Amino acid sequence: MKNCFKKLTLLITAFLVMLATSGCGLPGLSDSQGSNENIRITALTTTESQIVANIVAQLIEHETPYKTSIVNNLGSAPMQHQALYRHDADIQAAAYDGGELTANLLLPAIKDSKKANNTVRREVKKRWDQTYLHTYGFANNYAFMVRAKDQKKYHLYNISDLKKVQNKFSFGVASEWVNAPGVGYPAFQTAYGITFAKAHPMNIGLVYSALKNGKMDVILGYSTDGRIDSYKLHLLKDDKHFFPPYNCGMLINNYVLREHPELKPLLERLVGNISVHDIRKMNYDVDDKLLEPSTVAHQFLVKHDYFRKEK
Repeated sequence: MKNCFKKLTLLITAFLVMLATSGCGLPGLSDSQGSNENIRITALTTTESQIVANIVAQLIEHETPYKTSIVNNLGSAPMQHQALYRHDADIQAAAYDGGELTANLLLPAIKDSKKANNTVRREVKKRWDQTYLHTYGFANNYAFMVRAKDQKKYHLYNISDLKKVQNKFSFGVASEWVNAPGVGYPAFQTAYGITFAKAHPMNIGLVYSALKNGKMDVILGYSTDGRIDSYKLHLLKDDKHFFPPYNCGMLINNYVLREHPELKPLLERLVGNISVHDIRKMNYDVDDKLLEPSTVAHQFLVKHDYFRKEK
């Protein structure tokens, strides 16, 4: 019995040594910093985040010897933040400055776009040793929109212009926006002095078709949705600067840039090179044409020769 116990102890010890020397990890554990061979990139469940993550991943794989993996289908900005903070991921491909300010840095919303962007850049570096690159060139903002015929008929160009039609227009909006702190319907009514005849909370995916099909007269959606161009909807200017900006940029843990300094100039090729019309088209290709985000990302990079000539 004693000998059996001794043999079992030796076997267990040998197994643990093998694990340690072979680099195998136990389930649920990850390296404190990214692997030299694998750059890990986060993506939300949204189409846009999936596309941008694939653009970043494919750019790295095409232009460097490194492999990439996408830490996929994270449910919120705070979940992405935790993945980077714990070093379970290296790059957050789609980081919106308005969301980073309020959801992760826990600071008040800043409605001046430049100030908001600079605040995020300064704070993530100071608190978490991260770099926030300048915007890709688009912002995914809240946007009021109407059909082309109504814009012409009622001369609707600014959100303030809706005041003259508030008693006759039905309003479709995502359910989660109605009571959103600081930017929801009550705050909007106070800021603009507008209360629509009827407000219809619904799933965000339904608001665009409701407007197109005449079931709603005005909706609040997102400025990068692919259906804006395909449905020929018109966005109204936020003339009172009510909504905070949501410029999209890339957030990177600095240990990655220290280990791989060549990554920064490579990733900066994307800065200023994805327009709002580019991202709308790519969103549309995935949501309506049912192409894979990886396919759409690849087509975009090939079209621009991986931005070799842009920077």
